[in-house]
Amino acid sequence: MYHFLISLLVTVLASSARATSVFSPARPPAIPLAVKSPYLNTWLSAGSDGGNGGYLPGEWPIFWSGQITGWAGMIRVDGSAYTWMGLPGPATVNQTSYEYTSTRSIFTMNVADKVEMNITFLSPITPNDYKRQSLVFSYVDVQVESLDGQAHDVQLYADISAEWVSGDRTTTATWDYGTTDNGVAYHKVSRQTQLAFSEVSDQGEWGDWYWATDNSENLTYQSGIADDVRAAFAANGTLGDSQDSDYRAISTDWPIFAFANDLGSVDSAVSVLYSIGLAQTDAIQYEGSSSGSTILPSLWTSYFSTGPEALDFFHNDYETSSSLSSDLDTQVAQDSIAAAGQDYLTITSLTVRQAFGATQLCGTPDNTYLFMKEISSDGNVNTVDVIFPAHPIFLYTNPELLNLLLKPLFELQESGDYPNAYAMHDVGSHYPNATGHPSGDDEAMPLEECGNMVIMALAYAQKASDTDYLSQHYTLLNQWTAYLVEDAIYPANQISTDDFAGSLANQTNLALKGIIGIEAMAVISNKTDHSDNGANYTAIAHNYIDRWQILGIAHDANPPHATLAYGSNNTHGLLYNLYADRELGLNLVPQSVYDMQSAFYPTVQLEYGVPLDTRHNYTKADWEMFTAAIASTSTRDMFTQLLSNWINETPTNYAMTDLYDAVGGGYPTNVFIDRPVVGGAFALLLLNQGS
Repeated sequence: MYHFLISLLVTVLASSARATSVFSPARPPAIPLAVKSPYLNTWLSAGSDGGNGGYLPGEWPIFWSGQITGWAGMIRVDGSAYTWMGLPGPATVNQTSYEYTSTRSIFTMNVADKVEMNITFLSPITPNDYKRQSLVFSYVDVQVESLDGQAHDVQLYADISAEWVSGDRTTTATWDYGTTDNGVAYHKVSRQTQLAFSEVSDQGEWGDWYWATDNSENLTYQSGIADDVRAAFAANGTLGDSQDSDYRAISTDWPIFAFANDLGSVDSAVSVLYSIGLAQTDAIQYEGSSSGSTILPSLWTSYFSTGPEALDFFHNDYETSSSLSSDLDTQVAQDSIAAAGQDYLTITSLTVRQAFGATQLCGTPDNTYLFMKEISSDGNVNTVDVIFPAHPIFLYTNPELLNLLLKPLFELQESGDYPNAYAMHDVGSHYPNATGHPSGDDEAMPLEECGNMVIMALAYAQKASDTDYLSQHYTLLNQWTAYLVEDAIYPANQISTDDFAGSLANQTNLALKGIIGIEAMAVISNKTDHSDNGANYTAIAHNYIDRWQILGIAHDANPPHATLAYGSNNTHGLLYNLYADRELGLNLVPQSVYDMQSAFYPTVQLEYGVPLDTRHNYTKADWEMFTAAIASTSTRDMFTQLLSNWINETPTNYAMTDLYDAVGGGYPTNVFIDRPVVGGAFALLLLNQGS
């Protein structure tokens, strides 16, 4: 009965706290905490389908796929212990606000009306600084100050569990404790038997995890049984400066790794900084341009010789890293507000960490790659039709990032290790193994991927002013365009990037991508001294677009609109492939088509968006943002308002999905979460930025 009453009291206190928190600019489906790579990817469930509404205390953080990554925080004020993160036991503090920017999640807590806590989770994003971007680490900065004007005796505590090191909770973890020469104290936690380039439940099974803070005089540390270590702090406000020597399974007595700081008598603001991250020396198995696979190192190994050395730099770099991230926050905020207002900023700022968190910089400074995991939907490496919807955020932040994403796709196909004449779908069936498809058995999306590759090659070259890039890859681009010429006007029965919707012949939107791709190749040809090809391709593209307007538009409908497939005048869909015409400045498609679609979309809007097509009520957030970017002002604002409302109201409780039900706001499936395609939210910003 005693334990039941205590549990009930904690629930009541937590409910009371939940009634008072403010969320700005919205309450997202899941709150990003430490999101920097496919493996450092931890969130707080916020939606009502299993989450607690967005409150840091009272719920365990989770890896993107749903399993707990134990992360706990407690604070003692005048001898009484409270929980500020996770579920370690004591009554929760009162969360009063949550705010997110592009790189930060910021919580404000009231502790018994005595002290206030400001807790900032910063996952630095430095698109133009590869050294810093290559580090798979994230910060937690905790600031404590008096709330009532009185001095209070305060101790601060935080720990992680061994759950971070493996998706197999029965595997044995090992750990150690150390300090760096520059004053960083750290717990190092690893899987005892490393499984390189392997995953369990999408967690990486190799590398060393670090949980660190400043090695100050008031610091104590301890590793051991979760209940025992946490109870020791709650009772005494200190830890034993001791290590558990019993390496064991992650789920056996749940080994944890803790720090406690005695902050003494607190009246003015005092801060404690933590760092968490993963050091994998080797990152990717890559087939490359030579026979046999090559092991590519994490790019950070070019700058640091060991994990502790990298950690030491990262932890002591907080001021600079924070400043660079603030610059990005400010740029995204100013550009988004100027482009389309607050609803648009609500969307763009939520997507930044998620898009970059699917990527990893590898190789060396002289031969750098950016590898991307198709998180949740397939696990493929550098999937072309995932890069394509994500590409606006990379072109907007640093065009070279798109080059680094496309680089392995060109290398593998130009090496002759791919037998099909059309563009390959990905460079590996499952991350982190980019071992290609020498037998050509990747998922076949020939028209989709050929169009995507030609369009993105020109988009990069325009933004980077790099015509040599187009010359370098001209032979392959020309080969793919031959496929577009053959198939674009009457697409065969095939799947598009929206493969979950099934295959279909004569898809209006897919045909448009192919036609735009042909015109893009005309531009490429003219830029690379292939003027005869340029004239031929532009003649074909203009002929096709004239025919497309007859085949793919329901002219007699009220209002008229593009169809899902030729001749199906009672169907419709998001004509998101029109975006590339505007992005590349081709002016191939008449303005009347843009105006027609802008007038049509508001007539089919649902509660949280415009359906992807007439077959279902679900929609795609990335394609909505592509569509909004080229729509009239009023239609654009309709799209951003509906998606912003969905972010704030959806019951879903995983990282932002790009596929959701436009009625009710739920998931139609248990995949399509935390995917980098949300980078498509930057489609309008990319247009406004110009070439």
